[in-house]
Amino acid sequence: MNVRRLIPTTAVAGAAVLGLTALSACSTSDAADGGNGDKLKVTASFYPMQFLAERIGGEHVAVTGLTKPGVEPHDLELTPRQIGSISESDYVLYLKGIQPVVDDAIKQSGVKNTVDAATLTTLENHGSEVSGHDHGHDGEEEHADEHGHEEEAHEEHSEGDGHNHGEEGGADPHIWLDPVKYAEVAEGVGKSLEKADPDHAADYRKNTDALVAELGELNTAYETGLKNTATKTFITTHSAFGYLAERYGLTQQGIAGIDPEAEPSPARIQEIHSIAEKEKATTVFFETLASDRTAKTLAQDTGLRTGVLDPLEGITDRSKGADYIEVMESNLAALKKALGAK
Repeated sequence: MNVRRLIPTTAVAGAAVLGLTALSACSTSDAADGGNGDKLKVTASFYPMQFLAERIGGEHVAVTGLTKPGVEPHDLELTPRQIGSISESDYVLYLKGIQPVVDDAIKQSGVKNTVDAATLTTLENHGSEVSGHDHGHDGEEEHADEHGHEEEAHEEHSEGDGHNHGEEGGADPHIWLDPVKYAEVAEGVGKSLEKADPDHAADYRKNTDALVAELGELNTAYETGLKNTATKTFITTHSAFGYLAERYGLTQQGIAGIDPEAEPSPARIQEIHSIAEKEKATTVFFETLASDRTAKTLAQDTGLRTGVLDPLEGITDRSKGADYIEVMESNLAALKKALGAK
């Protein structure tokens, strides 16, 4: 099984024994250590989950992010302090399969209110080539009709998958890059926070409605901006945009599958070259948290431009935007330019 930098389950115990280098949590984490009064202690696994927790929880939550800005979520190693903070949480929000070390720590934590975002929508299988026209839902439409079956669909495809999206039998976890699916997750997070902290249910509902409306506007901007383009194909070093491609009728061509830093084979480079010529693709996209070497090499070989398409796994000083909404708007601008939007 090709699992991208899969961290062994023993890493959780090992972190406590070895005292691995501390990864400080995001800016809100210091507040979570004390002086929060009656605030709900929330732990979020990585940025897309942290954004939801902060926006929906608002003033009633103290959010600790496990993944430091600039660290690949898949490379995360938990410190003993972080493992302890999970156990002391009132509520944990994560996305199963992205960070196996986090999955294990949560399983061992005994926290009552743990929410796996993947159970709040439907996961699908995406290869390195994903088209809104060709691939449909890969037979998972049957799971999308009733929310009661979504967790079953998730369990079938993600147990033990790690970050195995795009491979045989692996479900693509990048649901947050589709504003519609992300809104579905936001709805579920809001409802779960209402149950975890009923005293502030009205505020959680209000915040959820506001965020869902904002994500609806983002979806409309994507639909409008990508409706008429010179090409529907984009090339990327990280096959993270399958849901986005499917939502807006585009085709994602991943250079080297699941690992954005993997070296593509000569055959794949030639194949990408042929696809670029045939589909009139103009740009090879790379991401902010990985090397641009592969993209630049391919661009030189094929005469294509390079650009940034951010998978939003973390916000750093290099991110083209201060939060999820702003970076997604930057991604839209980059896609419109690359695809020749009219």
